[in-house]
Amino acid sequence: MDTELARTFLVVVAAGNFSTAAEHLHVTQSTVSARIRSLEQLLGCALFVRNKAGTSLTPAGRQFQKHATNLVRTVEAVRQTVGIQSGFRATLTLGGRFGLWEQLLLRWLTWMRQHQADVSVRAEIGLDAELMQRLIEGSIDIGVIYTPQSRPGMTVEHLLDEQLVLVATQPDATGPGDPDYVFVDWGPEFFHKHSVHFPDRGNTPLVAGIGWLGMQHILAEGGSGYFPLRLVREQLNSGHLTLIEQAPKFALPAYVVYPTEAEPTVIGPAVAGLRQVATEP
Repeated sequence: MDTELARTFLVVVAAGNFSTAAEHLHVTQSTVSARIRSLEQLLGCALFVRNKAGTSLTPAGRQFQKHATNLVRTVEAVRQTVGIQSGFRATLTLGGRFGLWEQLLLRWLTWMRQHQADVSVRAEIGLDAELMQRLIEGSIDIGVIYTPQSRPGMTVEHLLDEQLVLVATQPDATGPGDPDYVFVDWGPEFFHKHSVHFPDRGNTPLVAGIGWLGMQHILAEGGSGYFPLRLVREQLNSGHLTLIEQAPKFALPAYVVYPTEAEPTVIGPAVAGLRQVATEP
């Protein structure tokens, strides 16, 4: 399928009508109409209901929308990767959890520029399950995650142990059970340990799927939550947060995952760089 047809379809969906879509694409409205007509003929179904108010998707159009998005995204990623490789020895895509990028994987990017300057790097953020799936599909080369899955053809290597500590904006906070406690979802292992230590914590008013969100809420509105000590040292030193010393601490291991049969001259140095930055304070 011509990706230009799929791209035009998505622009029409976003614009709500053919005329505005034509302005965004810098073509005539008749060109947009012709492209959509060709796409509908190719798929054998109507994608839009056209009326005076604009356009709306048919059921078939709604089904095609997600496929069109994936198609355009894939082609753009391939185009970018191939274009980048022409000026470098190789291209490497690394995906990591949001919290692992802070003060860790960002240092790895600097390491790569200093030690592997002829390798083009693409940085991605995602959750563990998504990153594992992308490793299996081959759309990323290395994943740095908290909860890896054992899959054939994948090497899983322990990278470091985070220390999750309870921090708060008030020194008398007790954490779970407090009305302003934020439960940050650091994965199933943390959930299990947390439940064992706090079996009577009751309902949590706020659950954050990403540590950064929980941290920003606590700093803005007050409260407490568990975060890697690596991420809160600056806030502790500045006095914006207090370490609740009497609260239990949890270990949260992080892993680097990559295809076992990956190109060793590219993956090998990159993983070595991860090991190095992981040992730095």
